[in-house]
Order: sequence, then C-alpha cells, then structure tokens
Amino acid sequence: MWRKNQYVSDGLRDFAERGEAWALMRELEAAGEKLQSVHEVFSAPAVPSGTGHTSAELEAHARHSLVSFVVRIVPSPDWFVGVDSLDLCDGDRWREQVEVDLYPYDAGTDSGFTFSSPNFATIPQDTVTEITSSSPSHPANSFYYPRLKSLPPIARVTLVRLRQNPRTFVLPPPGPLGGGNEITDSLSGPETPLDCEVSLWSSWGLCGGPCGKLGAKSRTRYVRVQPANHGTPCPELEEEAECVPDNCV
Repeated sequence: MWRKNQYVSDGLRDFAERGEAWALMRELEAAGEKLQSVHEVFSAPAVPSGTGHTSAELEAHARHSLVSFVVRIVPSPDWFVGVDSLDLCDGDRWREQVEVDLYPYDAGTDSGFTFSSPNFATIPQDTVTEITSSSPSHPANSFYYPRLKSLPPIARVTLVRLRQNPRTFVLPPPGPLGGGNEITDSLSGPETPLDCEVSLWSSWGLCGGPCGKLGAKSRTRYVRVQPANHGTPCPELEEEAECVPDNCV
C-alpha cells in the first residue's frame, strides 16, 4: 500500500493530499483480483477533532497476515500516519495484541511546510519520507524542533485479536507459496452435519451515486466452510445499503 523510501501510487497521492479515496480503493481491489495480494479492504470513520480515536474490525488468515493502513493528517499538504505490512503473527501463533506508535510521514507529492500550506506540487515526485524534528530542515516546518532528539508519537494504533472460530485452526504460520498454511475444519465423521461458515463482513465500500441523491454502498463476505450432510445452508454473501455520496464532483 505504501513503503518508506518508495514512491506512492496515484491513488495514495489523491488520498494524502485531498482525502479522495476512489482511486486508492480501485488500486487495492485490482491488486486483490489480479495478484491475490489483498484479502480485505477496511476503513474506519475519521477522527473528528485533533484528539480522539476511531476503530474498525478486519479479518486476517494464515495466507494474509500482514496489515497496512494510512490515516490522513488534516489539514496538511500530503502528510499521513500508518503502518506498512505489520505482521499479526509471531512465529506459529497469532499475536493477541499489538501496539505501535505512529509518526508523521510525507507522501512526497506536495512541498508545503506547514499544516495549512497552499498546494505546491513536488516536481519531480519524491519518495515517502519520515518527518522528524530536524527534517525537513526548515524553520517553517510545522514539526521543526531541532532541540528534540525525536518527535513524540502523533498517534498510536492498538490491534486486538477479537475471537477465534472454535471449528478452525491454523497450521503453520504464513510462508512462501502458502505451503502448509491451511485453515482446516476440526470436525470429523462422514455423518456429522456441517453448517455453512462465512467470514466477517468486509468494510462498507465507497458510496456511489450522483451528487445530491441517495446512492448505494455494498459489503461482502465469503464462504469459509461449505455445508455438508444437511447442515445449515449459506446465507447471503453480499449486502447493499443506501447512502449519501461524500466524494462527488
């Protein structure tokens, strides 16, 4: 999704600079369809003020145990906080809780020094860099505190494991080519009824529709265990809801 010292995609540039997530969502969905590298896309409500918190639920499994996200800093030229490929596994076990301090990053697409700087595109585009107390080395930089060895964290993320399905277990931890990384049902016996088992709902997708009118958004889930021996059939795997488009032109 992003990586320090590498160039951001067009979608991430749009999100970091203007808060527009359409292109970024399309990039992630395409990566999931073509490369099978994205298992789930999730989002969380914005933090409404300078101090606050937000939360979301996400699903991980053995073949997709890494989580990445970005949170835009508002207002700012192109600044954000986030994590890149944080592994939710520790050896052959899921981590029960992970806490990470977050520090500001510059997406490398806008050259403004202050939170409210006007748009000033970086040409040529630069790579993602961490903003520190002395870099960028300019008195106008909003984070410029040269007497500090390091900036205090601007945010903190806590990831907590919520539950484990009692019918499944994971062997072993993630590895190349998915070798041995199977989710295996622990029930046995040819006559045992096996109920359908589905994943958690994905996060709601972006709201699509014309400006000023109600649009639609959807979320999906997938079948983890197919029913057998007259077990409970599977429920609907897609759900739609009305919404008001918030990123319309």
